[in-house]
Amino acid sequence: MHPPAPGAGALPFPDADLMYIVDLLPPAERDRYFSIRRFLQSSVRQPSIEYWNREEFPLGLLADMGKHGLGALQLDGSSTLFKGLMYVELARADVSLSALAGIHNELILGMISQLGSEEQRARWLPGLKTFRHLGAFALTEPDHGSDISGGLETSARLAGGEWLLNGAKRWIGAGTIADFALVWARDEADGEIKGFIVETDRAGYTATKISNKIGLRIMQNADIVLSDVRIPAANLLPGATSFSRTNELLRDSRAWVGWQGAGIQLAAFDIARAYALDRRQFGKELARFQLVQQQLADILGNASASLALMAQLARIQQEGKLEMAQAAMAKATITRLARASVAMGRSLLGGNGISSDYEMGKLFGDAEVLYTYEGTYEINSLIVGRAVTGTSAFL
Repeated sequence: MHPPAPGAGALPFPDADLMYIVDLLPPAERDRYFSIRRFLQSSVRQPSIEYWNREEFPLGLLADMGKHGLGALQLDGSSTLFKGLMYVELARADVSLSALAGIHNELILGMISQLGSEEQRARWLPGLKTFRHLGAFALTEPDHGSDISGGLETSARLAGGEWLLNGAKRWIGAGTIADFALVWARDEADGEIKGFIVETDRAGYTATKISNKIGLRIMQNADIVLSDVRIPAANLLPGATSFSRTNELLRDSRAWVGWQGAGIQLAAFDIARAYALDRRQFGKELARFQLVQQQLADILGNASASLALMAQLARIQQEGKLEMAQAAMAKATITRLARASVAMGRSLLGGNGISSDYEMGKLFGDAEVLYTYEGTYEINSLIVGRAVTGTSAFL
């Protein structure tokens, strides 16, 4: 699966997979992995830089991703390891598009497939699988993030065969470009948090793009306001009539950020290694300096440890043993390592490391977002702390 011993001057690990994680895939998935990786590196990585600079969404790139099956990972029968490695390679090419693909698969596609009605599945799943349709996951609110399960304020009231929704949501990915939003609102009748499909062209739904972000600039995050939005009673997700029903999918979505954290570290290594081999200072390549080699070794060590942790997480997830504490530990640990790895990469590139033209500056901003979203580093750490002590520090 890996190249024979290299000759003079060749790189012994051109894919930076020192632990041979990809070899754990069965042959058919391994072939597909390399095919999609080639597409992402050749057709997504470089074009994404200007979209990132302009805070613009690349609909054309998304369509091409759909043609390669990246919109249907949740439902195409792939192994958990393969799906995770796809998020690695997506993040290795662009973190924003990895985030969109992850939310799309883990939450939108997964929620409608598992918790939706037959009619909802028939209407939305075919288009979602190819990225012809996009959904937004509207949970976080302006005043409620980490405490959303207890503090959610968006309301829903059933009257005359329709649901009436009022409230506000914040940081909603794809909120300005989605065909519908999965809106989480508290039913005034029983106090339960329930999930609703809200088409974005309905009267009273407004979405405003959040601009001037330091990371994930391609992702179109939005502030959403719901003002007396009326939807049919049939738009309620029948399997999401209490918030506890969503916990499994939210747990899995926390795990995929760990894969993203591994992918951004591989991207940092790719960029730093290429730069070190090409850039000359004091009459020789940067790669010949000891401190540069140490930084490269540390970045790759962090990335390899992250991949190994996620490969083990994929095994227990495939066996149905994954718990929230394990997902939280992986997310917290790997995004902490990602932050450190990308900072080393930025340092290695010197002044060029702050420019998105050299890619590392782009990764530097994106790593900050991974550290924070899908549960902040601190909250995920406290989830682990609660699991190992039996005592909650925040609830």
